[in-house]
Amino acid sequence: MLGRTAGGLFWMFRYLERSENTARLLETGFRMALTVQDNAESEWESIVTTAGAREEFLEKYEDFDQASVTNFLLRDRDNPSSVMSCIEAARSNGRMVRTALSTEVWEAVNEAWMILKEELKRPVSVKNLAEILTTIRQHSSLVRGALHGTMLRNDIFDFCRLGTFIERADNTARILDVKYYVLLPSAAHVGSRMDNIQWETILRSVSAFRSYRWLHEGEVSPNTIADFLILDRRMPRSLAFCYSKIVGNLNYLNGPDAPELPCLRMATQTHARLSGRNIDRVIDDGLHEFLKVAISETGRLGSQIQEDFRFYG
Repeated sequence: MLGRTAGGLFWMFRYLERSENTARLLETGFRMALTVQDNAESEWESIVTTAGAREEFLEKYEDFDQASVTNFLLRDRDNPSSVMSCIEAARSNGRMVRTALSTEVWEAVNEAWMILKEELKRPVSVKNLAEILTTIRQHSSLVRGALHGTMLRNDIFDFCRLGTFIERADNTARILDVKYYVLLPSAAHVGSRMDNIQWETILRSVSAFRSYRWLHEGEVSPNTIADFLILDRRMPRSLAFCYSKIVGNLNYLNGPDAPELPCLRMATQTHARLSGRNIDRVIDDGLHEFLKVAISETGRLGSQIQEDFRFYG
């Protein structure tokens, strides 16, 4: 496969995953702002921080109010990580690799772009925010379903999934980090009702609330939630799950007889580090530091994948 085609598939699904993650972050911010109305602005600020767009936001806005944050993250084309920017980038990459995709996958991406372009023509209000966020998640699921239901399990499929899981691992680490390091106003809130509500909201933002309750019978604690979202290999958005899939996809692409690619070596090392950890030890050593390393490693892995497969060569 040409490196440019591989890169188009990889980035197409990174952008699709990023658009869904941004919608989930906004839903999280909306829920949190409702629970702490006295300090709602700091919650919206934390969402922009999690999205990695704080500096870009402050270049255009002075206050982290709901309207500014919502429209910046959903429809601002000056923000390369806004939902509209991501959907347009995903479609652009999809057009470039059109012959590598099934008809169903291409139609799902194109339909998502057409519908969201119409929905996001106007500023988003509180009244229609929930409906638009649901639409974004639904169309992301449609593309993912078309991929799983119609594509051969070959190198095309693996590059698509690599893009998804690199982006997802990065997002999960960022959500956890901003909760632990940014959201809590003081140590006095740890274990409080507000703290528990925020942790529950984090679970909802990654569609993990019900599965968490099944496993933990309603117990809500930072340690068990961090364990669930970092180390539980059954949870499809946990770091351990994402890296298990990344290693599997890279193993397929590397081939059984070829020398081990640097990106596969990096992914295997990170996966082994996650598999051998205990959450109590992670928290004792510093959860923020652990997540900071995880975000950095995921970023380097994404760059190494691009280099090893010559995406722009």
